[in-house]
Amino acid sequence: MKAIERLFGCLDEEINQFRETTGIFCASGCGKCCNKADIEASPLEFLPLAFYWFLRHEAITKLEQLQNNISPTCIVYSPLSIENITKGSCETYLYRGLICRLFGYAATTDKYGDMRLVTCKLIKENQAENYSKAITLLKQKEYVPIFSDYYKKLMQIDFYLGNQIMPINDALKKALEIVLNYYSYRPFPKFKKAV
Repeated sequence: MKAIERLFGCLDEEINQFRETTGIFCASGCGKCCNKADIEASPLEFLPLAFYWFLRHEAITKLEQLQNNISPTCIVYSPLSIENITKGSCETYLYRGLICRLFGYAATTDKYGDMRLVTCKLIKENQAENYSKAITLLKQKEYVPIFSDYYKKLMQIDFYLGNQIMPINDALKKALEIVLNYYSYRPFPKFKKAV
């Protein structure tokens, strides 16, 4: 988990630099991308969240919630209202997965071998000038976080778990099962008190 958290820390720094350079930002309270039913992730990227839930004695409850869940939408997303489910936020933003961190601020290679920014329609339309800056960075071969680079780095931490791509709620469930299984044979973790 520490290796995953270090990877996320590096990515967060790069995304902050990318946001400062381009001006691209996600609108506060927008959860449109979180409402997609086909988001896929690996269990590995959700181990820190599973461990967080475990430390808070919420792991069993969350696992049961996932087992009883029939919605393909991420269970961690919390809409502000039933009338407008695209407005809301992540309940565990600090522990969000790699896919959640990369979307909107990273690039991928298209079928022609060109880099393209993977972002939402709202950013493309409502932040046209910032989006143009990002496209210019890509054309000039300036550094932009790249999806495949970060997933390769994740797989270097644990190839088996990092290579399992599944619907996001299944990835959350698997991460919880891994943490619960690990600690079913070990004592609850102890932490040193801060001085």
